[in-house]
Amino acid sequence: MDERTARELRGLARVLVRSGYADHATITAALTEAVQEDAPSMDAAALVPLLIGEAVMDLSAESAEWPAETDPDRLDAVLSELEKRGLVVVRYTSDHHAARQALEAASDPKGLVFFTDTDVWHAVDFSMLELKLWHPDTANVAPGEPLLEDVLALLDEHDLPATFDEGRIEVTLDWKRRLTL
Repeated sequence: MDERTARELRGLARVLVRSGYADHATITAALTEAVQEDAPSMDAAALVPLLIGEAVMDLSAESAEWPAETDPDRLDAVLSELEKRGLVVVRYTSDHHAARQALEAASDPKGLVFFTDTDVWHAVDFSMLELKLWHPDTANVAPGEPLLEDVLALLDEHDLPATFDEGRIEVTLDWKRRLTL
């Protein structure tokens, strides 16, 4: 396996583990698929546990230095409050179609806020999470609308700087989500 492929596989293991949302089986399946596709000469059954183990050890060592409350903890509080207010919240979904299905299955939703797995992976590496915010009819919110202003205010109350840009809320946060594997 060449160095670039090894680096990319380690990077994938890193974001999957650090997401804090993917379980061990999901991480294993995603890495196995990546190894089979990108490094077919490697034994995925032997390599994948090593990749996961390395990512878990790195995160465990680093998290010992984290504060008691992290940005993802504050984000969880915001999302819980939005659910109490009647919004459908979909975390770490594969795509907007799955989020839309959750919205359509809800009774009398006030809106939808969601983010995808790749949004989280971006947050792990670049400290910015994109939240999508829709009205109950699946229309994006627009600047100045009360729903958007309420969500932005709630993020601000929880010390999560956010701006609305091109149909999404960009939340600045340091992705330090505790290990749940």
